[in-house]
Amino acid sequence: MLTIIEKLFTPQEVASMRESLLAAEWQDGAATAGSRSITVKQNLQIPTDSPLGQELGAEILRRLRAHPLFVSAALPHSIHPAKFNLYKDGGHYGLHVDAALMTAPSGNLMRTDLSATLFLNDPQEYEGGELTIETPFGNQAVKLPAGDLVLYPANSLHQVTPVTKGYRLASFFWMQSLVPDEGERTLLFDLDQTIQSLAAQHMENGAATKDAQVDRLGFIYHNLLRRWTKL
Repeated sequence: MLTIIEKLFTPQEVASMRESLLAAEWQDGAATAGSRSITVKQNLQIPTDSPLGQELGAEILRRLRAHPLFVSAALPHSIHPAKFNLYKDGGHYGLHVDAALMTAPSGNLMRTDLSATLFLNDPQEYEGGELTIETPFGNQAVKLPAGDLVLYPANSLHQVTPVTKGYRLASFFWMQSLVPDEGERTLLFDLDQTIQSLAAQHMENGAATKDAQVDRLGFIYHNLLRRWTKL
């Protein structure tokens, strides 16, 4: 399941982030590539120990943890610190799959169930640079407005096509979900969105009115979540 979260940051907020990032020190992205992906990776990244990268990354995660759509879709258990990359002059990242396990800052291993890309400049500012994700329904090309984020299964084969004009600036990161199975997570997401939609239809003077069917669906949701959660 691909989930688009629109306007996670306002245009003004993104412009401020972009100005800071473009003035920062960058390094060859191959320094953080795995043994297989290093041969297909050509981009720049903010160093992991960059104070600016850590500050902006923390703000991205704070914003996401408070976003209802993200919480509903990801059911996050832990989130790897956000990173930043820059593609230009033909930079690209060929077809690859993200590592199944990563080391969190705590030193503990985390499983990567979901990947996310937050776009930090608008599509018309560069040519190429599509995030192409292989799905059961064919390849999906994603190229979003600045401030929008795409969430997708980390076990997907995906790539970033060459940027042939301008530059592409983005943040990317991974997360471990409370519900590792994608099919189960998708069912929970659909059920939760249905509950929220029905609840919104039963609002009276700004407060939700009692509805037995909504309560029953909530009962089903939480018991499925209880059954499928892996802590």
